[in-house]
Amino acid sequence: MSKKTVVIGFLGSQLDAGQGAGRWEKWRPTVSLVQHQDTLVHRLELLHVPKHEALAKAVQRDIAAVSPETEVRLVSLDIADPWDFGEVYGALYDWVRRYPFDSDREQYWAHITTGTHVAQICLFLLVESRFLPGVLLQTAPPKKQIRNDPGSFALIDLDLSRYDALAQRFEQEQRDALAFLKNGIATRNKGFNALIEEIERVAIRSRAPILLTGPTGAGKSHLARRMFELKKSRHQVSGEFVEVNCATLRGDGAASTLFGHKKGAFTGAAADRAGLLRAAHDGVLFLDEIGELGADEQAMLLKAVEEKRFFPMGSDREVSSDFQLIVGTNRDLRVDVAQGRFREDLYARINLWSYTLPGLSQRTEDLEPNIEHLLSKAGVELGRAVRFNAEAKTDYMRFAQSADALWSGNFRDLSASVTRLATLADGGRITTGQVEAEIQRMRWLWQRSEREPQHGEVELGTLLPEERLQELDYFDRVQLEAVVKVCRDSRTLSDAGRKLFDRSRTQRTVVNDADRLRKYLHKHGLSWETIAA
Repeated sequence: MSKKTVVIGFLGSQLDAGQGAGRWEKWRPTVSLVQHQDTLVHRLELLHVPKHEALAKAVQRDIAAVSPETEVRLVSLDIADPWDFGEVYGALYDWVRRYPFDSDREQYWAHITTGTHVAQICLFLLVESRFLPGVLLQTAPPKKQIRNDPGSFALIDLDLSRYDALAQRFEQEQRDALAFLKNGIATRNKGFNALIEEIERVAIRSRAPILLTGPTGAGKSHLARRMFELKKSRHQVSGEFVEVNCATLRGDGAASTLFGHKKGAFTGAAADRAGLLRAAHDGVLFLDEIGELGADEQAMLLKAVEEKRFFPMGSDREVSSDFQLIVGTNRDLRVDVAQGRFREDLYARINLWSYTLPGLSQRTEDLEPNIEHLLSKAGVELGRAVRFNAEAKTDYMRFAQSADALWSGNFRDLSASVTRLATLADGGRITTGQVEAEIQRMRWLWQRSEREPQHGEVELGTLLPEERLQELDYFDRVQLEAVVKVCRDSRTLSDAGRKLFDRSRTQRTVVNDADRLRKYLHKHGLSWETIAA
């Protein structure tokens, strides 16, 4: 059984108007709907505002004369301003939600030729969202005005799945976006590829903060910039990409750099400063190593992210900046939150979208395509093509994918290695001898890095001569390492002293934590300036 056709559309206060016999010489979009010999409109839901009720009834009578089979229902919508989007959409939405749609027996066409542009847009949105389960109907006048010529009409189905060509174009655009985020590298790691696919969707669809975690050199900064460039290509941002490493921010300079300051806010503030948050307005702000941000700056950042407003240092007037925040860290912020080093509310705010980038050692199958990419890049910089000899490539790949290759610096290590090989390649060919030398160089570098202190540890050998270290008891050495660590984690000598003498200081008549700490350091031949440098 064929479905009945139901048309829903607004009355055209100008296009549908006409009086006397001459009105039939004029093309009227709503009347033309029922004048097509091969198309029967079973019911017309004619929407109008109360002041145009007389015209609506006149059109109803004309349709009855032309097509008695068509039922015309006049629907009066209480709209005071037909150009007010909120008012029009609200009235239309309420009517649609009450309407008894029966898609099994009826097909629905939304007529978008008549009505204000606002009304047409509202109909489009309701069809697109499937609140109105139908297709769009667009009518057009005849090339020459001839009596009873209804012109033409076209149906537009917004279900893109029905359009194979469009679907293929969208799929290609998505593939292009993924390739862009991966810098054109044909990565093979399934986990990484799935990660980038989700990041692509989020980058395009969301303006919420994004948290990127992963080891140093995993590509957090590069990925953040590519996300910004992707959004910019889609006209989703108009501002700039602003990047700052929070590990470089200290003292008053931290808040000043991020939030700006007024002249005279602190010693050395000789002029007003806008700050990086305002520089990122309508763009993307990337805060790398966010775990290094101080407590005060964390609180100010939380307000800026939630309210898009904040106070520059020394100012009693708020300023605004609307930016998308992307943050990076190589630390587990959950641990920092548990230990009180990072605000729980800020972590919750930036953790809506959280992604962990794997290190290079976890993506050994991606080594080869990345090496080819880096060789091509090096060739452009050197002005000549560079390639491996077959045997040299085999030797290099065998080592690169082995357990001996630590890749502690991840892609920074790989990039440096390929750059060295490309630069030293005579005639643009990398030989087995060069690969062997490069492998030995990397082994030596990684041995040095293995001897470096782990995160949170202190290497006293960089502060004291070897003979002095040999004189220290194990107890004294452990104690000194702990003191040096507290000093490096503190902003001032006094601050470090308060942490170290938090109990004994309460029992003293005269409290001078800074002097006590200074004397302790001096006993070991150290100073605050040497440690804090």
